[in-house]
Amino acid sequence: MTTAATVSEAAGDSGDAGPYALSHLDALESEAVHIFREVAGEFERPVVLFSSGKDSIVMLHLALKAFAPAPVPFSLLHVDTGHNFPEVLEYRDRTVAAHGLRLHVASVQDYIDRGVLKERPDGTRNPLQTVPLTEKIQSERFDAVFGGGRRDEEKARAKERVFSLRDEFSQWDPRRQRPELWQLYNGRHAPGEHVRVFPLSNWTELDVWQYIAREHIELPEIYFAHEREVFQRAGMWLTAGEWGGPKESETVEKRQVRYRTVGDMSCTGAVDSDATTLDAVITEIAASRLTERGATRADDKMSEAAMEDRKREGYF
Repeated sequence: MTTAATVSEAAGDSGDAGPYALSHLDALESEAVHIFREVAGEFERPVVLFSSGKDSIVMLHLALKAFAPAPVPFSLLHVDTGHNFPEVLEYRDRTVAAHGLRLHVASVQDYIDRGVLKERPDGTRNPLQTVPLTEKIQSERFDAVFGGGRRDEEKARAKERVFSLRDEFSQWDPRRQRPELWQLYNGRHAPGEHVRVFPLSNWTELDVWQYIAREHIELPEIYFAHEREVFQRAGMWLTAGEWGGPKESETVEKRQVRYRTVGDMSCTGAVDSDATTLDAVITEIAASRLTERGATRADDKMSEAAMEDRKREGYF
C-alpha cells in the first residue's frame, strides 16, 4: 500500500504553499465535488455511469464525499456487454450492495437475443453499447448522465466540455456546446435532451492513481499484476473467453499482466507488468509514454476517428 508521504510527494504536495492553498489532488477533488453538487441542484433525474473501472469507482467515491453523510442522490447505470470480466461484475454488485445504491443495467446481450443488434465478425461488443445506453437514458428519462471520461485519454475526449449537451437521440453536436468560463456550467436543455457530465475532465491517469492511493480506494484485482492465460492479437494480450478468442492460429500462454482500463474482454488488452501494489502501479504509469486507451483498447484503433464517431452516435 502506498504510504501517505509517498503519495503526497508524487502528487506535488510539498506542504510549503501556506495553510489555505489546496494541493493538486485537493483542487481536483474540490472541482469534482462542486460539479456533483451543481448537477444535484440543476437536474431532476441524474444517473452515474458505473462500469467498475477505476474512473467510475473514483467518481462514485467523490459522489459519496459530495453528499455525506446523506446517501448519494443518484442511481447507477451499467451497460453490460455480456463479455465483461467476472472480477469486475463481482466488484460492481458488491459495491452497489455496500452503499445501498440502485443499479440500472442495459444489456447488449438482450438486444442481440431480440435481433435488434447483430454480433460483429470480430466479436467486439463495445461498439454495440450505444443503442442499449441511449434507449435506457430515454426510457428512464435521465436528464444528466455522469461519465468518467478524462481529457488526457484520447483526442475526441480532449475537446469535450464538462457539461456536454446531447439531443433527443443522444447525439453530440459541436455547434451546440456552450462555453464554460470560470467554472460556470450551463445545464439548460429541451425536453428529451440530456447533458453528459464529466467531473474527471481535468484529471490525468496518474492523478486518478495517486488519488486512489491517497483515499485508500479498493479496486478490482485485475488492475494489479497477476498471472493470467492470454493470447496475442494485433499487438495486445487478450483474455480467452466465451466471446470467441482465441482463434486456431492464436496460442494461449500464461503471463504476468495487469489491466490499465476495464471494458469488454474482446477488445481490452492487458499489459506485461510486475506492479502488484499501488506504489508500483504509480511508478509504472509515471514512466509510461503510452496513454491507457492507446495501449490497451482495440476498439479505439478501428479507425482514426473511432471515438469521435461513437460520440456523435451517442455512446460517449
